[in-house]
Amino acid sequence: MSVIVISRNQEKLDRAARKIELTTGQEIKVIAADFTKDDIYGHIQENIKGLDIGILVNNVGILPSQIPCKLLETSDLEEVRPPTVHTVIMCRIVLPGMQQRFGRGVILNVSSGIAKIPCPIYSLYAASKVFVERFSQGIQAEYKSKGIIIQTVAPFGVSTSMTGHQKPDMVTFTPEEFARSSLKYLKAGDQTYGSVTHTILGGIVQSIPTWVLQSEAFQHHFREYVKERVGLDRR
Repeated sequence: MSVIVISRNQEKLDRAARKIELTTGQEIKVIAADFTKDDIYGHIQENIKGLDIGILVNNVGILPSQIPCKLLETSDLEEVRPPTVHTVIMCRIVLPGMQQRFGRGVILNVSSGIAKIPCPIYSLYAASKVFVERFSQGIQAEYKSKGIIIQTVAPFGVSTSMTGHQKPDMVTFTPEEFARSSLKYLKAGDQTYGSVTHTILGGIVQSIPTWVLQSEAFQHHFREYVKERVGLDRR
């Protein structure tokens, strides 16, 4: 399939496009758009006008703070824009075409494993991912009869710039590894963790009593764990 990549950094977009073209031989189109702004959707619609969009991957992610922190400790809190609105509008843009092409449409909305639990010190991020899950479940029920697959993908550790390029291991995947794994679960239902490892981890996390998750001790140890994973304790 040909691919359209949307992000805010033109240089990174061009670099990604060249890599994908060399790897796949397919046509790649890039659209520079900053999802922290509200005036981008007309630009996006103009650039995809007339194209047959068969798959949408909503993967806009904003982590208010790389190291978990309490709400009032979040820097520039007023400028934080959770990706909930963008998920809704991008679905609104592509769904009409998918509905017309009965049985030909996939929307993958990327959530997070921490959406399954109350998650102090990641409160804003976790809450935005809960919205993604509930919204996705709702519109899957609305458009399932049209043959459209709408699925929430909820990973735990994936080594990206947003997560501080944590070292890949049994729990933390590279982006390529996780994408390859998660696509195996495309028809597994309206939600998936995307891998056996993360499914097991999800079960373990959900078995932890809420009072433990909400305790100051847990918050402290969780923060220290993340700091160690992103290497901020090495000076």
